[in-house]
Amino acid sequence: MATEKALLLIADIGGYTRFMKHHRFSLAHAQDTVAQLLEALIDASGKLKLAKLEGDAAFFYAVGDDCSAFARQVANLRRAFLARRERLIVDRMCKCDGCMQVGALTLKFVAHSGEVAFQRVKHLTELAGVDVILVHRMLKNDVPVSEYVLMTDSVHQRLEPGLRQHTRGLEHEFEGLGRTATHYLDLNESGQELPAAPGPNLLRRWWHKLTQEARSLKYVLGFREACQDFRNVEIVDAHAQAHLPRPPNS
Repeated sequence: MATEKALLLIADIGGYTRFMKHHRFSLAHAQDTVAQLLEALIDASGKLKLAKLEGDAAFFYAVGDDCSAFARQVANLRRAFLARRERLIVDRMCKCDGCMQVGALTLKFVAHSGEVAFQRVKHLTELAGVDVILVHRMLKNDVPVSEYVLMTDSVHQRLEPGLRQHTRGLEHEFEGLGRTATHYLDLNESGQELPAAPGPNLLRRWWHKLTQEARSLKYVLGFREACQDFRNVEIVDAHAQAHLPRPPNS
C-alpha cells in the first residue's frame, strides 16, 4: 500500500434529538434530509476528495500537507450546508420529526494532517493508518460548542495568523492514542457571511415533496432501515421512548 501525506477532514451532521420518535416516515425523511445535506457538501468540496460517506458524516481527504486553503475549504462546505438547510426549511411541507427538526441540524468538522496508507480496490480508495484512526477519534471530544472546527497541531500551525488567534486550545485523551493537543474554532464566531434564504415557491415545494417521498419509499416500505448508520441519532421504539427521561435542553 502506498503511503502519503494527507489532510484528513470529517464533516459531521448533528442536531436531531437523541431519541427520535420511532416512526417510519420520520426516520425515512431524516435519512433523506441528511442525504441531501451530504450531497451539498460533496458538491462544494472542491479539491477535497471524498473517501467515504459514514452515515451522517462525510470523510474527505487531500493528498499533501499544504493546509493553506483549509480555512476556505471549510467555509465553502459550511456555506453549502447552510444554504441547503435553509432551502429544506423553506420547501418543507411535512410536519414529521425528520422534517420539523431540519432547522436544528448543525455541522462540525474535525481535521488532522498525517501519514495515510491508500489501498485501491477497483474504483474505491480505502484510507488506513494511525492518523485515520485519530481523526475519527476526534469526533468524540470535549468541545463546549455545537458548531466548530477541531484540529490537531499539524493543521493549526498552518492556519493564517489572523485566524489562528481566534482558536482555543483543548487537550484530549483519545482512546488508544494518549493525550493529544487540539485547537477548536467556534464557527458561530467566525464572522462568515451566511447565504440568503431562498424565497417561497409553491412549485418547488411540491417538487421537493414528490421527490422526497420517492427517495424515502424504500425506507417507508421497510426494504432498507433508515438512520441505522447515523452516529448522531439513537433509535428506540415508541414504548421504550415513553419510559426514557427527557434529555436536558442544550
